[in-house]
Amino acid sequence: MSDKRWRVDKEVELLKVWESEGRFSTKVEEGRPVLVIDTPPPYMSGRPHIGQFASYAQMDMIVRFYRMRGYSVVFPFYADRNGLPVEVQVERRYNVRLQEVPREKFLDMCRNVLDEYEDAWRNALRRWGVSADQWREGTDSVEYRTMTQSTFIEMWRRGHIYEAERPTMWCPRCMTSLAEAEVEYKEGETHLNYIKFKVKETGQDIVIATTRPELLAATVAVIFNPGDDRYKPLNGLHAIVPIFGQEVPILPHPAAKPDFGSGLVMISTFGDTRDLSIVNDLRLPMKIVVTQDGRMGDATGKYAGMSVAKAREEIVKDLEAAGLLVRRERIAHSVPVCWRCGTPIEVIVTKELFLRQLAFKEELLRIIREKMRFHPPEYAQTLINWVSSLQFDWPISRRRYYGTEIPIWYCVEDGKVTPILPRGGRYYRPWRDEAPPEVKEQCRGRLVGEERILDTWFDSSISWMYASGRTKFPGVFEKAYPRGIIRPQGYEIIRSWLYYSVLRAYLLYGDAPFSRVRINGMGLDERGEAMHKSKGNVVDAMHPIERYGADATRFWAASAGKLGYDYRYQEQLLRTGKDFATKLWNAARFAYSFPDAGGDYSLTALDEIIINELNKVKEQAIRAYEDLDVYTAAQGLFGFVWHVFADHYVEAVKSRAYNREGSFPEREQRGAWHALRTVMDESLKLLAPIMPFVTDEIWRRTHGKSIHDETIGDPGQWREDLSKMLGEFMKLNSAVWAYKNKRRISLAEPLNGTLYAPASLRPLERELREMHKARISFDERPADAVRISDDAEIYVVEERVNQ
Repeated sequence: MSDKRWRVDKEVELLKVWESEGRFSTKVEEGRPVLVIDTPPPYMSGRPHIGQFASYAQMDMIVRFYRMRGYSVVFPFYADRNGLPVEVQVERRYNVRLQEVPREKFLDMCRNVLDEYEDAWRNALRRWGVSADQWREGTDSVEYRTMTQSTFIEMWRRGHIYEAERPTMWCPRCMTSLAEAEVEYKEGETHLNYIKFKVKETGQDIVIATTRPELLAATVAVIFNPGDDRYKPLNGLHAIVPIFGQEVPILPHPAAKPDFGSGLVMISTFGDTRDLSIVNDLRLPMKIVVTQDGRMGDATGKYAGMSVAKAREEIVKDLEAAGLLVRRERIAHSVPVCWRCGTPIEVIVTKELFLRQLAFKEELLRIIREKMRFHPPEYAQTLINWVSSLQFDWPISRRRYYGTEIPIWYCVEDGKVTPILPRGGRYYRPWRDEAPPEVKEQCRGRLVGEERILDTWFDSSISWMYASGRTKFPGVFEKAYPRGIIRPQGYEIIRSWLYYSVLRAYLLYGDAPFSRVRINGMGLDERGEAMHKSKGNVVDAMHPIERYGADATRFWAASAGKLGYDYRYQEQLLRTGKDFATKLWNAARFAYSFPDAGGDYSLTALDEIIINELNKVKEQAIRAYEDLDVYTAAQGLFGFVWHVFADHYVEAVKSRAYNREGSFPEREQRGAWHALRTVMDESLKLLAPIMPFVTDEIWRRTHGKSIHDETIGDPGQWREDLSKMLGEFMKLNSAVWAYKNKRRISLAEPLNGTLYAPASLRPLERELREMHKARISFDERPADAVRISDDAEIYVVEERVNQ
């Protein structure tokens, strides 16, 4: 190792070597256990930022570790290219609406935008050293969509999918239905409007508080809490809705909160999912007044055609003019919005395809509890809570373009419409393609192809099948499913990607989709805020690579936050990562500068305690990697290599390793060589998953082959007493160094006095004497000795120093 420093430009050279060696291709070897990483296919909605890439680097660390433990690992990278995000982006970029553009043209526009971003993702991933097999077939490929449609056909035949006309959550901006998991809640302020209603039978006024006065026309009941004595006399009477005049029943229901507003609640069809639930409970009629494009319908009279926001404003004015608005107050309010575009949702009645889920909640909860292991474990409860909260079956049809088509043709014959599904096994576009022969055979009338597409989560929720090579590697899926599949993902998509994967696996196979789930936090900026383009705080994924290198950036990705918690972008940690790569390089130059000791050597107590500590750290690192925890592995290895091995052992062993004056027996000198190489070898292998470039370059120069072909073996036994001795040894060193620095004595100068050390360090007397150039005593200290350590019994006789 003639180069005195590690150079970041070596990373680019190594990438070319790795490419030529085929290190980015999947290899499934006979006789090896198979592990599949169900990699999150990222959505190609923009250039990648560092918060996203940190999670992929963490996955790569787990993959590289398991390869070095003897596994064949299937680790694909492919893009999620279906669904709303690209459509919304195309509409905004080109200032068009999907409904205004021919379908084929709009699909081409989506593909072009996706391709633009995907190339940036792939190039950045490779530069980060992520060793994924980059599959070009994303979720919009014929291969993936064929698999999606085949599972749809299978579920239809099993009776899990049905079509119904019922209230669904609807995005007026995207013009499509939404599942519960696609609804987010935005905090803001709104007005709570206190409005007078008239009781028909008594003529008295009652006051009802609502944030949605525009839904007065859709009001079908007024409710009060059964325990609210104020309103019990109203039970069974009728209220007359102001402005619109309809009579609605006044009924008890526990959903009313006596301490909110006036305690009376108007129930409309539909303001939110709460209204929907109450309408179902009380078997109330439906009155739909909001259209699919978010405007008021014909049943609202003079307000028809207005946007919901405009109608709200006008109705409040009219209530005030009529003396029916008692007061308004501003309140904090949680508004349900579309997760993709942020538009407030409406609940309207549409005809959709639904996948049954409510009937299987108990079985899904059993699978989550009994068959899936979470890292960290507390996130299991997050998924359990979500499954327990579900209220509706999953609407899986979408009135959009860019997604997997629903493979149905409808036979129109004798006034009847009958859905017919093809055999499966190929990709169908019913809106464009001619029906296959097996569909034609079942219809004597006219065939009409389905125009709707499937919810993007219907595609993504079978990624565990695709990642396992179901379409690429015959036999691998059967070997891996489900025990050999790991799902890494962020906590923000537990209720969507994770939940839907569990549902689909249960409905298809009666089992979990994978045995282990690794949940990571979100990448934040240096102030601890989520990265968003609108905030201008996004750090491009390539920025730190260009400045500090991939190994330093990967070190940051491993060390920035504990598993399951958010992690911040930190320049200081990147600098530490770069310095650590240099430290490794320098430590390796020293350790490998000596010959291989062979078998003819004798270990001193100092060698034994460093090898003992190596075994301890190795055990902890392996356990952490196996728990999918790269943070603990990185922190432990960094502390050991830098602050134990390099700072203390290397400094102490130099005189014996060189043995220039022949003061040590030759076999003990060779023992130093053996210990240096052993610790360096094992440390490099354990760090290779996290920092693959510098470790591989060192290994190739010193061992003539790639470190990534090496095996991480099991750790040896370690003893607590030797680990304790190491701690005492380090305390003594630190105390002497601090003592010398305080007195401006060079560390290379002798300490002209006697150092009084704990008796437990007697086995290290020679190394301590050589290292600190001091007389060492383990006897009882004299009365005039000065203590030089706050946390250890270490003393110096001051009058003998520097005389």
